[in-house]
Amino acid sequence: MNYFTESGNVRRERAFGVIEWRAGGDKMELKSGTIWRRAVEAAGLGDIHDKVLCAERLSFDDGMRLYAASQLNVVGYLANIAREKHNGNVAYWVRNQHINYTNVCNKGCLFCSFYARPKDDARAYCMTPEQAAQKVANYLDAPITEIHVVGGVNPKLPYEYYIELLEAIKAARPEAHIKAFTMVEIDQIVRRAKKSPEEVFEDLKAAGLDALPGGGAEVMSERVHEDLFAAKPNAARWLELAQAAHRCGLKSNATLLYGHVEQTPEKVEHFMRLREVQDDSLQNTSGGFLSFIPLSWHPEKTALEHIAPPTGVEDLREIAVARLMLDNFPHIKSFWIMNTAPVTQCALWHGADDVDGTIMEYEIVRDPGSDRKQVLTSRQLVEMIVEAGREPDERDPLYNVVSRGLESVSSVESLLSQRFANQGHNAANLDIMARAEVVTAAQEQKSKLSDELARRS
Repeated sequence: MNYFTESGNVRRERAFGVIEWRAGGDKMELKSGTIWRRAVEAAGLGDIHDKVLCAERLSFDDGMRLYAASQLNVVGYLANIAREKHNGNVAYWVRNQHINYTNVCNKGCLFCSFYARPKDDARAYCMTPEQAAQKVANYLDAPITEIHVVGGVNPKLPYEYYIELLEAIKAARPEAHIKAFTMVEIDQIVRRAKKSPEEVFEDLKAAGLDALPGGGAEVMSERVHEDLFAAKPNAARWLELAQAAHRCGLKSNATLLYGHVEQTPEKVEHFMRLREVQDDSLQNTSGGFLSFIPLSWHPEKTALEHIAPPTGVEDLREIAVARLMLDNFPHIKSFWIMNTAPVTQCALWHGADDVDGTIMEYEIVRDPGSDRKQVLTSRQLVEMIVEAGREPDERDPLYNVVSRGLESVSSVESLLSQRFANQGHNAANLDIMARAEVVTAAQEQKSKLSDELARRS
């Protein structure tokens, strides 16, 4: 049985099997497949399958059922239908560089191994704008198109610092897009500026800001907020700032940090709130969310290190459910540095269409073996995508295509990272995973909490 469904003329007939999306994404050929029909029916997801085929929005209860379904392959199959409707067989990657300009932070999140206390922490560092610009200059031999800038919430940094930081980075590499500052950092910047969010965004744009990353929301649950990151802005404030950015014409991303103490209903509600804001942004602004990135939590050196990390199965399910629930998000990213390159390859068939990029160096999550030297070359990224059976397109931060296939790929990123990754940092900040004697601020906070509970008992 072959038939076509077209926009505005959807046949409400159940079909299973191979889905082929045609040009424009508004026409698809469905070929019957007995194996998938049996699998979908056995999983009890036939009605969700119908909704996905007809591009009907999934409900909260649908999201709960997708998390509860034991057959991950069926959830991934459904997510792949949505993924190919949005992006066909393309998988995006980017030549990017991460700059974590400070690890000083006063928020005290229990799930974080990155931050250092504002006072009395030998690991604490804060780059000057000139040092950040030097980081950019170190990698000028790689044709990087995106510079990703995030850090801790350092209460001593003046408003002018953030302006000068952007200006210095832009001067060092004028052709690159700067994607900088989570909404948590923006909240601090707004406080220091004593201006409205809209005024701050216009100042930052004038200094070189092109887009915003999606971190800081963690899980949009008041319970989790109070338990793990009470000093951060809550979900309502995060969404308020995202909407302000969108009104100023800025594109942004969104994330979900999973695998710690969150519960399934909280994750589904997280999707529902993001989807609602995206509806408003797409209708009323020139901005909006570009990509959603499920972030696989790492327990090492945190106050929650007794909790087992997410498995590969959990990583794939988060990506798949996100693709199905966030129907108005154009892209779903599998961040290889947090869920590994092999899982990211699998994720390209579970809803993801983006693998992120070359990274160059990264502070927030560490590889215990190589510490900060986490990098994939452009050649490795493209070969990884091809091996997974997808078509690699290099993008810029706004998803404009820069190159296709093996055009212009190289291995220069690895050579540059080996040379420069650990330059310009406090030596006490190196190798925190490999050195047992290093105790992070989150671990110390855990000890204080344990002592307090012991005294109360």
